[in-house]
Amino acid sequence: MVQFEFRPQWKEELLCSCALGSFTLDMPMGVMSVYLPIKAGWHEVAPPWASELWDTLHHQLHAWCEEKKIPLYFC
Repeated sequence: MVQFEFRPQWKEELLCSCALGSFTLDMPMGVMSVYLPIKAGWHEVAPPWASELWDTLHHQLHAWCEEKKIPLYFC
């Protein structure tokens, strides 16, 4: 199973990385939150290697956000 790591970085981004590669999600700092594209739209914006990993990403990102007390929204 793919294991994602999450790291906030400047410019209001959350770096999501794993052994297959990395990408960023929006993470506004004014009101700290994370935005994940909905599953139906994920294939259009995800890197090709991650297009089938939405469920895994969602599960791990949800747990990370809960631990950090950061709201997770879908866009």
